[in-house]
Amino acid sequence: MARRAQIGRPSCRAPRGLKPGKRYQWDAETQGWILGSFFYGYIITQIPGGYIASKVGGKLLLGFGILGTAIFTLFTPIAADFGVGALIVLRALEGLGEGVTFPAMHAMWSSWAPPLERSKLLSISYAGIVGIIWFILWIFLVSETPETHKTISRHEKEYILSSLKNQLSSQKSVPWIPMLKSLPLWAIVVAHFSYNWTFYTLLTLLPTYMKEILRFNVQENGLLSALPYFGCWLCMILSGQAADNLRAKWNYSTICVRRVFSLIGMIGPAVFLVAAGFIGCDYSLAVAFLTISTTLGGFCSSGFSINHLDIAPSYAGILLGITNTFATIPGMVGPVIAKSLTPDNTIREWQTVFCIAAAINVFGAIFFSLFAKGEVQNWALDDRHGHRN
Repeated sequence: MARRAQIGRPSCRAPRGLKPGKRYQWDAETQGWILGSFFYGYIITQIPGGYIASKVGGKLLLGFGILGTAIFTLFTPIAADFGVGALIVLRALEGLGEGVTFPAMHAMWSSWAPPLERSKLLSISYAGIVGIIWFILWIFLVSETPETHKTISRHEKEYILSSLKNQLSSQKSVPWIPMLKSLPLWAIVVAHFSYNWTFYTLLTLLPTYMKEILRFNVQENGLLSALPYFGCWLCMILSGQAADNLRAKWNYSTICVRRVFSLIGMIGPAVFLVAAGFIGCDYSLAVAFLTISTTLGGFCSSGFSINHLDIAPSYAGILLGITNTFATIPGMVGPVIAKSLTPDNTIREWQTVFCIAAAINVFGAIFFSLFAKGEVQNWALDDRHGHRN
């Protein structure tokens, strides 16, 4: 029978034979600032990245953003040995490069993704890449638009362009005021912010929870430690296929699919995240619950995450920049708040962290379901009348 710790005790009993890895003399508050420092740079380049991509294209912007992040990441161990200040600066620089990637990606998909194939295409692009190798292939093989691609077939190019002709705008200026007044945009903002609160809580603090509470050696159990993120990756791929099939073959409306996938991808993780905090020290069950929680989050890639392209494909990069600016705040303050709430690393303290994240997630899912839209908005079109997709 698995050992369980009493609620409120510092942690579970450590298994025998585990050797501690290299430790830095950083208190909980310092760790929180280090974990959040990436987002100091990341938040700066969101909206500028989307705007630049909408004006000059996203190919080079996305390519060099990924390359810069990959190169800076290689120097992380060296910066950590230099000290806290060097590590914070390096992570902020990583954030500057990474901040342009998603806005640039959305800007490019607005020219490449037919409406009924958006979910699977974007979910594949979200699923992961190898930075430096990817950059070389990206520069030589990718084109800004179907018109400039050298090897695309005529049939495929005509299909893409014809599917997008009633959705894209040729306006030279960005309709900032109508855009910022759009309730469907703010529905995405709230959902994105809420989802990222839970996502970044797990991303930055899951290793700490596994080590300090579950006494789970992440170095010696790398496969189990990676399970939550493998599950999310797999769910993103499969949910993208499912979302497009529901729209193309079963004739479900765009907004119906976005709502359902967002509800599954936000309320599901909230339930299992809270459950993980109330099972004591059964680390096998805890890993299972955390894996399920993170896996279900993959549904959001075909929910609110892609909704930018549904409501304003011509300005999808800018919209992503706006929503991701707000959604970066949890990455900046979430780790600091979580660390301040867990000074003694007790199970009860972590229950509070998980419950707060879950409540925010549920609120975001409900808000998005109430106010999101699935068709191109009037302000995003030249002819001022929307088209369902």
